[in-house]
Amino acid sequence: MGLITGVCTFLYHLPQIYKWLLKPYYIVSFFMTIAFLVVRKAPGLCEHLSSDREDGNSCDFDWRELEILMFLSAIVMMKNRRAITLEQHIGNLFLFSKVANVILFFRLDVRLGILYLALCVAFVMTCKAPIYMGPEYIKYFNDKTIDEELQRDGRVTWIVEFYANWSSDCQSFAPIFADLSLKYNCAGLRFGKVDIGRYGEVSQRYGVSTSPLSKQLPSLLLFQGGREVLRRPMVDKKGRAVSWTFNEENIIREFNLNELFQKSKKLNKTLAPKDESSSRAQEGDEELHEESEEAKQPTESKKDQ
Repeated sequence: MGLITGVCTFLYHLPQIYKWLLKPYYIVSFFMTIAFLVVRKAPGLCEHLSSDREDGNSCDFDWRELEILMFLSAIVMMKNRRAITLEQHIGNLFLFSKVANVILFFRLDVRLGILYLALCVAFVMTCKAPIYMGPEYIKYFNDKTIDEELQRDGRVTWIVEFYANWSSDCQSFAPIFADLSLKYNCAGLRFGKVDIGRYGEVSQRYGVSTSPLSKQLPSLLLFQGGREVLRRPMVDKKGRAVSWTFNEENIIREFNLNELFQKSKKLNKTLAPKDESSSRAQEGDEELHEESEEAKQPTESKKDQ
């Protein structure tokens, strides 16, 4: 039954996986993941490699390499228990496979290890994971607009994500937050994002640390009447984030989105359309993915980056 479920899940996500294969980041990551397997099994090359096997077959894994690969599998399975999206599962596989390959190549030949490590460094510096560019109803703030917008109308509830482009967790969370904005955005309940990796002053004002050690990225803050009333993850006395899973179910439950949405929809009748249109005109390019009378479907946004 588990096998059938896995196959069905793979087939369901097959179109999405196919799109990934067309992107340089995933293409290069895939080949770097299987690099050691290719080198160890390649005819004409594997015969010249060293091996600890008793039969002397250098074209097959020895016992130490099998141990490393089994340990890699265990680590990936443990990390993927907390993974939410398919991107996170694939990302964990790529990341720990590269780490294992570095160890395997250094053990096989120092020169191969140095070469593979140099390729990994070049890959990290030149190839970034694709940023989510799908449909959403999200306003992107900068250091000057966030305070003004949160204070503009006390009747409007804001859910704001504090993120950084370099954070893989933020990149994985992007489609989830976008999907929530499509389902719950209305006149009285709005969704926003601010890149605190770019606007450091904002991170200090709102107490969200960008340090990887604090594990506060991404952070979701709920504002009502211009004041913060809830944030996830919570932060302990030492400034470290309390473990919390960023999936759609947890966010809906913790932020009471269903109840907020029902209350906020009532503001659709009280907020004047003229006020909305004038405020949009002043916001200009900073206002992204607002509902209009002419277009009911969301379109791809140009991020305020």
